[in-house]
Order: sequence, then C-alpha cells, then structure tokens
Amino acid sequence: MNNSDTLDKLKSLRLMGMYHAFQTNLERGKTSGYTPDQLLGELVDAEYEDRMNRKIGRLIESAKFRYKASIEQLNFSKDRQLDRTQIMRLAECGFVEKHENILITGPTGIGKSYIASAIGHQACAKGYRVMYWSAPKLFTRLKQARADNSYTKEVSKISKAEVLIMDDFGLHPLDSQSRLMLMEVVEDLHGRSSMIFTSQLPVSAWFEMIGERTIADAVLDRIVHDAHRIEAAGESMRKVRQNLQTIHLADFKHIKGLSIRI
Repeated sequence: MNNSDTLDKLKSLRLMGMYHAFQTNLERGKTSGYTPDQLLGELVDAEYEDRMNRKIGRLIESAKFRYKASIEQLNFSKDRQLDRTQIMRLAECGFVEKHENILITGPTGIGKSYIASAIGHQACAKGYRVMYWSAPKLFTRLKQARADNSYTKEVSKISKAEVLIMDDFGLHPLDSQSRLMLMEVVEDLHGRSSMIFTSQLPVSAWFEMIGERTIADAVLDRIVHDAHRIEAAGESMRKVRQNLQTIHLADFKHIKGLSIRI
C-alpha cells in the first residue's frame, strides 16, 4: 500500500488529525527519520489533539456565550479591585469538580459578563458542558416552553449543563412564575453542577429581589453557601471604551481635508 492510499483511508475513516500530520510529514520528508513506534505516536498525538480541539469548539459554540472572552484579556487594573489570584484559580475549574458556584457582582458595564464568559470558556477548554443564559431571557424562554408544552424538555436540557451561567440576575424583580422556575433550575443543578451568577445587585439584596420568603431561603441556601464571590468595581468599561474612541477620533481633527463625525 502506497502513501496516497494510506492518506485516502485516513480521510475515509475521518482520522483528520492523523491525515494532516502524515501528509505534513510526507511533504517535509520526515517519515524516514522516525522509527515505526515514533511515527505512530506522533500520528496518534495529532489525532487526539485534533479531536480535542474540535470538541472544545463544539462546546464553545453550544454554550452560546455573550462574549468571545479569555482570561488573558481580563483587565486587572487596581480600580477594578479584582483579585487576580482568585480569578486565575477559578480559571483552573476546580470549582466545577466540586460543584461550587461563583457570584459576580458590581455596577453596570463593569465587565461582569465578560468575566463569567472568560471562566466559561476555560471550562469548555477542559471539556465541561457550559450553558450561557441572560436571566431575563431564560425565564422568558421557560414561560414560552410552559405554554407550548416543551417545559420538561427545556428544563432537562438545562440540567445537563455542568456549568450554567445566569447573566444579569436580578435585573428585574421575579414574578411568581419566574420564582418557581428559578427554584426548579437551582434544585436540579445543586450538588452536581456549578452555577455562575452575575448581578448589579449585591448578594444582600437578592432575598428581596427573589421575593416570597420560603423560596428565597431555599434558593439562596443552595447558591450562596460556600460560593466564590467576585465583587468588581471601578468605572464602566463601556464608558472607558467610548472615551478612548472619542480621544482617538479627536486626534485626527487637525488633519486638513479630513471629514470626521465625532
């Protein structure tokens, strides 16, 4: 069997990592420099890496993150009061193995959603199933599911997440239906998955926001106990970016003949 036949069979078997690695080695004339076990080892490593990368890509796509975020791009300037050590430790995703939660609070525009998405991306990179939802949209979707008799299916889908990100939690007070739905989702995930909540409200205000003492007690007992807390501060990142853009455009105003709308 010649090398062309081998490549065709690798492609037919969908061993694309092996296919590309073997093709590259042939083009570079490197195959003769390997012992059989070395060549096999390199091809297996290439296939494993290719499959893992594709799996991570699928996990990231299915998570439906709000941002394409990364831990490396986080802003740890002093005014934000972020604990770099804490966040880097959370990025290792030990909290997922322990089924612990993360609560991220702070003013609007401070980057809470980005932090949650960055940690979520790290979880995907380690092979965990992550699901991102804006809390208002999640409750709207569940209400629609209740109306069209797909509620059980929708909740079952959410319960399969190993990390559920609930963004903008507490943006609006919960009505009775949303309150019960929150309780059901939290109950399903408690003790076997992790949840990441972001909120403009301090955790101390969540009880009142949830409403109805019995449900609020039950929900908060499950999500707050032993949770990792990140309290972000500083100026709105949206305003910072807007100011930088304004300054950047203003630098060109003196250029003759240049028409720019500020």
